[in-house]
Amino acid sequence: MPLRKMLPWLGIAVIVIVLDQLTKYWIHEILTYGQAIEVLPFFNLILVYNPGAAFSFLSDQPGWQRNLFIAIATVASGWVLYLLARFPHKRLFCVALALILGGAIGNLIDRIVFGAVIDFVDIHVAGYHWPAFNVADSSITCGAALLILAGFGGQEDGTLPETAVK
Repeated sequence: MPLRKMLPWLGIAVIVIVLDQLTKYWIHEILTYGQAIEVLPFFNLILVYNPGAAFSFLSDQPGWQRNLFIAIATVASGWVLYLLARFPHKRLFCVALALILGGAIGNLIDRIVFGAVIDFVDIHVAGYHWPAFNVADSSITCGAALLILAGFGGQEDGTLPETAVK
């Protein structure tokens, strides 16, 4: 019964998806495109649409990248589900995968509904702005960091599953 063993990890992914979509909905309701609200001297809320990938990669393209990123997110989500089913006992590995899955699906929903990802967290210092991001992006980043930790001995047995790194 792999599904039963996967439930905790799928639950984490669902929590990420719900938080991501709720925060994006809230921002979409209170701000207009490009509008910013200063929260702290180094932190703004701003509504932007990113048709590209991380750091707006390919965002200047005419639209073909939307389907590419939808396909990549779909394939990656399928692969993550396979790994969760195969290694549900690897806790740190699965938490990392669940965070990545939730973030990937959160941004996938945006691409399907809006044709772009809603970003709204704007961190800046001395006039330099980090590219805007969202809850899904943060979840993917944290998941990737946990995968690295798992690879350096954070797992119960100190390793990633062999098939995950081949």
